[in-house]
Amino acid sequence: MADDTFDRVRASGIASILTVHDAASITDVVDALVDGGVSTIEVTLRTSAGWNAIERLGGRSDVVVGAGTVLTVEDARRAIDLGSAFVVSPGLDAAVVIETESRGALPLPGIATPTELQRALQLGLSALKLFPAEPLGGVAMLKALAGPFADVSLMPSGGVTPALLESYLAQPNVFAVGCSWLVTAELVSAGRFDEIRTRAHAAAALVAARG
Repeated sequence: MADDTFDRVRASGIASILTVHDAASITDVVDALVDGGVSTIEVTLRTSAGWNAIERLGGRSDVVVGAGTVLTVEDARRAIDLGSAFVVSPGLDAAVVIETESRGALPLPGIATPTELQRALQLGLSALKLFPAEPLGGVAMLKALAGPFADVSLMPSGGVTPALLESYLAQPNVFAVGCSWLVTAELVSAGRFDEIRTRAHAAAALVAARG
């Protein structure tokens, strides 16, 4: 199951990072993303509405849904029970990784240094989140890690703007890019689902262009 999830996230190329304030609008938001060509959804657990959003999305077959900002084993367990196919953490926590794998979901812990990356390798991981990507050096950091860690695939997240997206997608060791700007609280509150669709379409076009 985790391998299938990785393949779906990689095929999407973009993970839309959502911080949900009202789960009532989540269907409209995700419909707009899917219409625009983005099918990987990371719902952060920074708000209580995130749980409800994950539960509402868990049964959809047209998207792969994961939980973000997962800090504890308990949160990983609950997120997977509600339908999360992958679990994203800002840092590397072995207990969260083990719990996630034991339940058949894909762990994507964050790393920020070569030392943390080597610890992840010791846990048997080869797909990781690079966070916060842009403050860490962005594309230069990805290129630096590609040499000694040629078999590791990364999902950079944090500070990746629309103007930078294409350069991130061009890196061979990037399997997807986390984007929080596709959906903003302002767009959702204003009902601007057309703009969300437009942003998703532009991002998906860059994924398609990389081949």
